[in-house]
Amino acid sequence: MAVPPLAESLSDAVVAALATAGVAEVAPRIRRSQHADFQADGVLTSAGALRRDPRALAAEVAAALPTGDRLAAARVAGPGFVNLDLTDRALLDQLAARLTDPRLGVGRPESGVTTVVDYSQPNVAKEMHVGHLRSTVIGDALVRTLEHLGGDVVRRNHLGDWGTQFGMLIQHRFEHPDESGAMADLMALYRAAQALFRSDAAFADRARRRVVALQAGDPATLAAWRAMVDESTRYFSEIYERLGVRLTAADAVGESAYNDALPGVADELAAAGIAVLSDGALCVFTDFAATPLIVRKSDGGFGYAATDLAAIRQRVGALAADRILYVVDARQSLHFRLVFETARRAGWLPSTVDAVHVPFGTVLGRDGRPFRTRDGDTVPLRDLLDDAVDRARVVVADKNPDLTGAALDDRARAVGIGAVKYADLATGRTRDYVYDPDRMLALTGDTGVYLQYAHARVRSILARAGGTRPTVDPTASLHPAERALILDLDAFAETLSDVVTTYEPHRLCAYLHRLAQTFTTFYDRCPVLRASGAARANRLALCHLTGDTFHTGLSLLGIEAPDQL
Repeated sequence: MAVPPLAESLSDAVVAALATAGVAEVAPRIRRSQHADFQADGVLTSAGALRRDPRALAAEVAAALPTGDRLAAARVAGPGFVNLDLTDRALLDQLAARLTDPRLGVGRPESGVTTVVDYSQPNVAKEMHVGHLRSTVIGDALVRTLEHLGGDVVRRNHLGDWGTQFGMLIQHRFEHPDESGAMADLMALYRAAQALFRSDAAFADRARRRVVALQAGDPATLAAWRAMVDESTRYFSEIYERLGVRLTAADAVGESAYNDALPGVADELAAAGIAVLSDGALCVFTDFAATPLIVRKSDGGFGYAATDLAAIRQRVGALAADRILYVVDARQSLHFRLVFETARRAGWLPSTVDAVHVPFGTVLGRDGRPFRTRDGDTVPLRDLLDDAVDRARVVVADKNPDLTGAALDDRARAVGIGAVKYADLATGRTRDYVYDPDRMLALTGDTGVYLQYAHARVRSILARAGGTRPTVDPTASLHPAERALILDLDAFAETLSDVVTTYEPHRLCAYLHRLAQTFTTFYDRCPVLRASGAARANRLALCHLTGDTFHTGLSLLGIEAPDQL
């Protein structure tokens, strides 16, 4: 069982003290403070409800808190807060408990909860571009964190593998049988077919008939379509492997998988009076949107709305989802609001199931515009990753002049890919950010490289100390820098809870960056290898726990944490 955080045990004590002061059924918030180890909130609200003086009530609560082995002091602060300082013994006991806890104090609050996470969502026959980066790495970090907290997670990569564009792609392939099926050629095929579709009315007619053949299950047409899907899936898997994300081919469920269910979706909505005909299209109107959700188009075809509704019905019914997360860019906010509202009205999305659009901002170039190539095209994700690894190779080689060959390649990959992912994840999810490879590969500042080097530094200290895990001496006195590091390490579990509550991985990035800074202060002020006795043992214990926390935290972000860089 995970060791509970210090704030949790303090909360129990404050609840008891509030009860002694005549305040029952109050859940105070215990949080870190710049003026004490922790601060207890809740007295102000209680005093207002009871028409009592807040500071007087806070003084009663402080007086009711037992000081001694664990609590060093409880005092009133501000208009009615209670500041709490712990004893060195309490902090060292916590350090000792965490040192033997493989979960570093992290419980499993997500146990029994099934979450479907829909992320990445590339299109068949198109290269993944920089726009897919955010959905992929944010979704992967959420998946990892939810799983670490004990949740059952179903990964879903909703591929764009159906629709009118495949008519023109397959028709062009049939008319040009010498074309290769490789991914690079599929991209060329897409551009050529699209240009011909726009310029040649006869080809456009043949392409539309090919769509009909595809939907009717014509064997030759289906075989050509399947070949495109398979080649694209192989390409996507290569990108995911390079990025180190957990998506696999088995997690890919294309729009085509819901095709047979779409007529039933439309019929049920129409029969219930939720969807009505408007200019030949079957639409759902709401009070909050000027435009309706189009379930079936006037030509009888189905679009994204019908597919998303069918997916919700399947995820709730067949997958027994308690929560569905859609990691999709912010421009789709209205679409998902309409889809969720329609699914709720239809009874496919009961109130017991959370459906959440997890929006994110845009990757910008240094000019402040969406990141593109010089020709104005979106930047292929493969090219971006190649560039990051090439730049990282220079950084790693400069730090390790004797490193060559495969060893250099492995470290450059870990640093380059880690830098790309951290630069994205460290940004507030809904904010745009500038893609700046020079900044993201800096050895100082809020970068993935800085954290990887911080982890490697800790492992180097431990290696020089012999690598054995020390025993904590709980009777020793602590330096303020040691106290600060123990308190920061103790906040790991709360940070992960915040990540899954807000769906914001940047909170974990900020925590790890702060931990690295706190460790640096500790190492500068508290010699480790030159210390002796209890001080050496306790400081090595702090190094062990810091290294393990770095490794676990970076892993939850999907970033490698090599022992050497």
